[in-house]
Amino acid sequence: MLRMITTLAAAGLAATLTAAAPAMAQDDAQAQDETKVIILGTGTPVPDAERSGPSMAVISGGEAYVFDAGGGMVQRAIEAWQKKGIEELYPTNIKYLFLSHLHSDHTLDYPELAATYWWRRSDRLQAYGPKGLLGMTFGYYAMQATDIGLRTSGNQPMKDPTLYQVDAHEIAEDGIIFDRNGVTVEAFSVNHGDIKPSYGYKITTPDKTIVFSGDTTYSETLAEKAKGVDVLVHEVISEAGWKALTPDWQAYHHSAHTLTSELAQVANTARPKVLVLTHILHYDAPIETARTEVEALYDGPVVLANDLDEF
Repeated sequence: MLRMITTLAAAGLAATLTAAAPAMAQDDAQAQDETKVIILGTGTPVPDAERSGPSMAVISGGEAYVFDAGGGMVQRAIEAWQKKGIEELYPTNIKYLFLSHLHSDHTLDYPELAATYWWRRSDRLQAYGPKGLLGMTFGYYAMQATDIGLRTSGNQPMKDPTLYQVDAHEIAEDGIIFDRNGVTVEAFSVNHGDIKPSYGYKITTPDKTIVFSGDTTYSETLAEKAKGVDVLVHEVISEAGWKALTPDWQAYHHSAHTLTSELAQVANTARPKVLVLTHILHYDAPIETARTEVEALYDGPVVLANDLDEF
C-alpha cells in the first residue's frame, strides 16, 4: 500500500514538473531576452587601477551596443565575456559603438576595439559619433598601417581583408541616429565646456529605456529625455572634493561637469528607476561622497557604479 501511494505521489510530482517545464523554459527565455546594462568603465582621466575609462554596454536581442570606449574598455568587455558569459561582449562580436565626444578618456579604446582580432570578425564595426570621428578613424588606419599591410598581404588566412575598416558615421544633428534590431538610439546635445559637439544618448529597447549622459554640465534637456527611464547612467562630481580645488580648477570642472547637487535636481525631475553614477570625479574626497551627497537631496535608488556592474 505504501509503495502504491509513493508511486502515485511520484507520478503526480512528475506530472506537476512536466506541466511546469514549459513555463520555466519560457521564464528562462524571457530572462535571456531581457535587456542588460553593463558598466564597462567608471573612471576619469585620472589613472585608477580599479576603474577603466568611461564605457557602458547595452545588451539586447543578442547584440551589444557600446557607449564610449575609454582606456581599458576592451579588457573589461573580455572580462565580462570570460567571467559573466556575456558572449555579445567578445570583441569581435561587438558591432555597434557610439561615442559621446572625442576627449581621449572616452576614445582611447576605439582603435583597440577596431583592431582586436579584426580578421575574425563577421561584420565591420559600426561607429557613430561627433564630427571628427572620420579623422580619428583614418588616424587608426595610419597608426596600424604596418600591421594591416603585413596581415593583408602576407600568408595569414582570412575571409575578408577589409574587416579592419570601420564604417564611421558622423552625427549631423540631434535625433534618432540608429533604428535597427528593435533598438533605437537618440543623440541629443549636451554642454561639455569647450568641446563641441558633445552628445548624450537615449536608448530604447523592447523592454527598457536607458539614458547615458556622456560628459555634461547640468542639462534640462537631459532631465527631460530621462523622465521615467529604467536606467539613468550619469557622470558626477563630488561637491566636497570640488570645493577643495583652487578657483581656476573649480571653474574649469564646473563648466564641463555636473555637481552632485545639480545631479540631484536632474534626478528629481527625471525620477529614473535607478540612477547610476559613473565618471566619478571626487578629487581628494572619499569616492563615496558622490553618492551620499546625491542621496541627501534625492530619495530614489542611487548606485555608485563599479566596473562590470550590471543593471
